[in-house]
Amino acid sequence: MHRHRVVALAAIVGLLVGAVVAGFERVVRGQMFDRLLELPLAVQAGAPFLGLGLTVLLMLRFAPGPQTAVADEYLRTFHRPGTRLRLRDLPVRLAAGAATLGSGAALGFEGVAIVTGATIGDAVQHRTTKWFSRDESRVLLVAGAAAGVAAIFKAPATGALFAMEVPFRADLARRTLLPTLVSAACGYLTFVAIDGPAPLFPIGTTPPLSARDLVASIAIGVLAGLGARGFSWAIRRVKAASTQIHPAVRVVSAGALIAAIIVGSDALTGEPLALGPGYATIRWTFEPGHAAGVIAGMLLLRGLATLAAVGGGGVGGLFIPLVIEGALLGGLVGELSGHGASTLFPVLGIAAFLGAGYRVPLAAVMFVAEATGRPGFVVPGLLAAATSQLVVGSGSVTTYQRDRRAGHLEQRLGLPLSAALRTDVRTCPPDAAVGDVIDDVLIGTRLLSVPVVDGSRYLGTAKLHDLAQLPRAEWATTPVSELASTEGGTIPVTSTVGDALRALEEADEDRLPVVDADGGFVGLVSMSEILRLDQVLDATDGAQRTQARQNAT
Repeated sequence: MHRHRVVALAAIVGLLVGAVVAGFERVVRGQMFDRLLELPLAVQAGAPFLGLGLTVLLMLRFAPGPQTAVADEYLRTFHRPGTRLRLRDLPVRLAAGAATLGSGAALGFEGVAIVTGATIGDAVQHRTTKWFSRDESRVLLVAGAAAGVAAIFKAPATGALFAMEVPFRADLARRTLLPTLVSAACGYLTFVAIDGPAPLFPIGTTPPLSARDLVASIAIGVLAGLGARGFSWAIRRVKAASTQIHPAVRVVSAGALIAAIIVGSDALTGEPLALGPGYATIRWTFEPGHAAGVIAGMLLLRGLATLAAVGGGGVGGLFIPLVIEGALLGGLVGELSGHGASTLFPVLGIAAFLGAGYRVPLAAVMFVAEATGRPGFVVPGLLAAATSQLVVGSGSVTTYQRDRRAGHLEQRLGLPLSAALRTDVRTCPPDAAVGDVIDDVLIGTRLLSVPVVDGSRYLGTAKLHDLAQLPRAEWATTPVSELASTEGGTIPVTSTVGDALRALEEADEDRLPVVDADGGFVGLVSMSEILRLDQVLDATDGAQRTQARQNAT
C-alpha cells in the first residue's frame, strides 16, 4: 500500500508538471520567441539585453540568495538534506525564465522545466511526509524533475534517466526508479496531449550502420569529450566570476556580446542562428552543403552566446546548449571526412557531447533515439557517449554534481547547520558585572563560557578562565563586555554540519556561536550536539518507518 501511494503521488506530480511546462512552452516559445523571429535583426540582437536585465531584476527583487542556474537548484536541493525548493518562488522563476528565453538568450527551456518539476515534486512530498522514510526524502523531487525533462523534450525515457543520472557522475539516485518512470510518463502524456507527439528533431531516414560508422563513433566521442571538458570548464569559470561582478555590469557586458554574436551568426549563415534555444541551429546542422568553416564558426558563436547568457544571469538550461555544440561538432567532423550529407555524425555528436557535459551517457543516448524518432542511432550513440566519458575527465557543467552517493557519515556532515543548532542558550548583556556573570550565569549553570549579546548583536564570548583572572575587587564594577573574547570566531548560520565540525576543530573549542549575515546571534553549535545528531536522526527515521507501516495497515 505504501508503494502504491508513492507511485500515485508521482503520477499526480507528472500530470501537474506536464500541464505547467506545456503552458510555459506555449506562451514563451509559441508567442514571445516566435514573434521575436518576425522582427528586424536589430531588434533581435537587442532583445537578449532587455531580457537579461529583467531577469536579474526579478531574481534580485523577489528571489534573493545564491543565483545559480535553475537546473543547478535541483542538484543543490537533492544533495543538501533539509533544504527545499519553495513553491512560492516558482512564479518568479517562471517569469525570469520567460524573460530570458522569450528574449532569445542562448539557453534551453529544459532548465525551467526541471526546476518546475522539482519544485512541484518537493511541495507534494512536503505535504505527504508521513508516507516517506528519510531514505526516500527526495523521491518526488527526482520524479518531478524527470517529468519536466520528459515533457519539454517529448522524451519520457530521457526524462527518467536524466533525473536519476545527473545527481551523481558515477552513480544513480536510488529508491526512485518506479516513481520516476511513472511521473515522466505522465508528464510526457500531458504535454503531448496539448502540444502533439511529433519528435523534437525528426529525421527522415536512418543511415545503414557500417564498421566505418562505429570507428567514427569512437572518434567523435574523443573529440566531444575534449570539447565538453573545455566547455564545462568555461561554464564553471563564468558562473564563479559572475558572482564577483555587479549585476548591471554583467547585464550590459553580456547583452552587448550576445548582440554582436547574433549579428555575426546572421552574417555567417544568413540566419540569426545564435538567437534563442537553438532548435533552428540543430535543423540547420542536419542540412547538407554547409562549409566546414561555417560550421566551425557557428560552433564557436553558439558556445560564446551560451557563456554570455550564463554570465549575464540568464535563467535557463544547459542541456540543449550541449546538444547544439555536439551536433555542430559532429557536423564538422562529417564535413571534414567527406560525409557532410549524413545525419549520423551530428547525432553522434549530440550523444557524446551531452553525455560528457552532464555526465549522463544513458540519458544522452536515449535522448538521441527519442528526439529524432530513430532508435537505430542507439548503438553508435552508445559508443560515442561511452568514449566521451573516458575523455572528459572529472568535471561537468554543474558544480553541484557529486561522484556517487555518500555514506551515512558524509550525509550527516552535509546537513544544514540548523540540524545541530541550539537556540535556547543562556546569554548575558554587555553591561552585566563580571561578578554577576561568574556567580549567576557560569557557576550557577555549570558553564565554562557564555555569549555576550547586545540586543541581537553578538559581541564575543565571556570565558570563566578569563573572568577569573580579574582581581576580585573589580568584579562588581567591570562590565563583562571588556573581557569578552572573539578569538574562537563564529560560524555563519548558512554553514553545514561539516563546516561547523571543521571550525570547532580549528578553534579547539567545544562550542562556538552561530551568527547571521548581519552579525546577529542565532545560537550555539557544540561538538556534543553534532555527536547527538546521529542518534536523533536514527530515532526519527525509525519513528517514520513505524508510522509508514501503521498507515499501510
